[in-house]
Amino acid sequence: MNRIAEDSILAGRHELAAVIGQCAETAGYLWEKGWAERNGGNLTFNITDLVDDDMRKMPAIGEVQPIGSTLANLKGCWFYAKGTGRRMRDLAREPMENGCIIRITPDCAHYEMVADKAVLPTSELPSHLALQDYLRGSGSSYKATLHTHPIELVALSHIRKFCNSEQLTRTLWSMIPETLAFAPLGIGFIPFETPGTRSLAEASLREIVSHDVVLWEKHGTLAVGTDIMDAFDQTDVLNKAAYIYSSALAFGSEPEGMSDVQMKEIQELFRLPTARQK
Repeated sequence: MNRIAEDSILAGRHELAAVIGQCAETAGYLWEKGWAERNGGNLTFNITDLVDDDMRKMPAIGEVQPIGSTLANLKGCWFYAKGTGRRMRDLAREPMENGCIIRITPDCAHYEMVADKAVLPTSELPSHLALQDYLRGSGSSYKATLHTHPIELVALSHIRKFCNSEQLTRTLWSMIPETLAFAPLGIGFIPFETPGTRSLAEASLREIVSHDVVLWEKHGTLAVGTDIMDAFDQTDVLNKAAYIYSSALAFGSEPEGMSDVQMKEIQELFRLPTARQK
């Protein structure tokens, strides 16, 4: 192996280690915020571009597993995923003991484990992979998906008037200018569905077309981003707005929020998008 090729592989491995390290860092934040009780929440990251030739030759660990659908856009793709039944607080300390690397088989309907400790990926992997398939197929630069349980956002989903994207988004945007600036696509909303079902996955796909963060009623959020920290940041910004709303209520008054005119001024000032820009 020549020196240039060796340096290229080492650089690729360094970037991969950095991505997994960022997933571990984010997992720690989720636990500290109380958004990841027990083994709650999961994440995936498309690491295909960081996999070198030597890694591609690595043998599979265990048997090939079905995805449950054929995802043509994921042919040849590799992912890092949280392990099923594993805790975010443990993933934060030992990301390869509590997560795994998988690759999609050529038929695009199965995956196989490659590393590290034969920990099976999250039980919601089919939903995450369906999202990853959409992102890759649409030409998006997004590579990360994150599901977690933000307390104040979940609490709002127990209040009927907030069980729609329009009302929920407007209220959150109006709480603080940064919410509008850093989450300009607002938040999607999905009426209650049984966790891990195909119907929930399909509903999530419909909402992710126009939002980066989706709230599952009485359950949690699903977010996509350029990396896992991006997905976390958008969720964090929206939940901060929900926290401000709940804090104002605790003072005994319905929050006034910014007016439509004030929010329009912010949108124009920062040239914020009003719809997803591919």
